[in-house]
Amino acid sequence: MGIISWIILGLLAGAIAKFLLPGRDPGGFIGTTIIGVAGAFIGGWISARWLDHPVAKNFYDGATWASAIGGALVLLIAYRIIFGNSRN
Repeated sequence: MGIISWIILGLLAGAIAKFLLPGRDPGGFIGTTIIGVAGAFIGGWISARWLDHPVAKNFYDGATWASAIGGALVLLIAYRIIFGNSRN
């Protein structure tokens, strides 16, 4: 998978993470999108590095999607914890 595939996957992972964690985000749509892309990269890196499952082979692999969505969820939760009260 190339960089464009990871960006597209990150956009979709960010949307899925937002769907799974509804509510107001401090960064809005743009912040959630950026978190999704970053989460896809981080989730893929963690999966390849420590889980011994390289995900750069196939866009439609379930492990690729799970790692991207998991990374986006972790980053979204951390972002809400750190900056959660800034949008009152």
